[in-house]
Amino acid sequence: MKKIIFIIGIVAVIGIGMFALINQSQNQKTKSSKLKVVTTIFPLYEMAKNIGGENAEVSSILPPGVEAHAFEPKPSDIARINEADIFVYTGKFMEPWAEDIIKSVTNKNLIVVDASTGIAMNKEEEGDEHEHEAEVKNHADEEAGHEHGGVDPHIWLDFDNAKVMTENIKRGFIQKNPENKTLFEGTAREYASKLTGLDTAYRQTLATCKSKTIVYGGHYAFGYLAKKYGLVYLAAQGLAPDAEPTAKDLASLVDQIKKENIGYIFYEELASPKIAETIAGETKAKMLLLHAVHNLTKDERAQGRTFLSIMTSNLESLKTGLDCK
Repeated sequence: MKKIIFIIGIVAVIGIGMFALINQSQNQKTKSSKLKVVTTIFPLYEMAKNIGGENAEVSSILPPGVEAHAFEPKPSDIARINEADIFVYTGKFMEPWAEDIIKSVTNKNLIVVDASTGIAMNKEEEGDEHEHEAEVKNHADEEAGHEHGGVDPHIWLDFDNAKVMTENIKRGFIQKNPENKTLFEGTAREYASKLTGLDTAYRQTLATCKSKTIVYGGHYAFGYLAKKYGLVYLAAQGLAPDAEPTAKDLASLVDQIKKENIGYIFYEELASPKIAETIAGETKAKMLLLHAVHNLTKDERAQGRTFLSIMTSNLESLKTGLDCK
């Protein structure tokens, strides 16, 4: 009797062990079956996360708090891209280093998604309504080497463009994982719907503003947004965030602010606000953050900030700064 009980116990232990091994193997298989997606700037990271859901392991090669324009990938970043299933970047104007890396990749199964595909890129001067604006930006870009070639890479700040970017990422997911096509189409559609909602909120709010001029004490980032909603955009710097405006440029901008009685000047994230502070000090204008969402700080990530939540906060800043209803 004791022998029978002992044998039953052994069989039970073996059975439990086999179940654990099978379960562990299934979990590992499930984990490994997730698409490994590497992105660059934060909006792409969020779009890919929303589309992939539980079927994707999404990461960004931009460390928290790093200014996107100044980022240069390390060998470890290149290795991550090479080991990924999908690599998503904004395009050659935002990430000029990306194309050389793509050419050197040895992973022939890597799907590369240029999120700017199908988007009409604006030249920096397109839509400018003030001679001063073009003067300041052109000079600043000359000083900085004009690394973007005069093309504005901040396409995600127009929600219609953001929808195209979402669609491009979705296509990359489906190409790599066609069996989940219906799922990816659904998640992409849901995210695009949220972008439409934000677009509606921006359109309705910005139509009520007493002021139509955004004065930005940072580099030229909000041209797409201003053009879409019929606003005038005056940026103290050019497309390169390290460009420095001259004293003449700043004086001209200060005169413009005083002439139009502009009460607020906006400053950018992840960059020194000294230019905005200088202009504010000369004009007594107040300062408000206008976040271009290139990247987030550690605190912002810990707080669970998203592209959608930051753009909602931006609308509140614009509502205050432009005196909207």
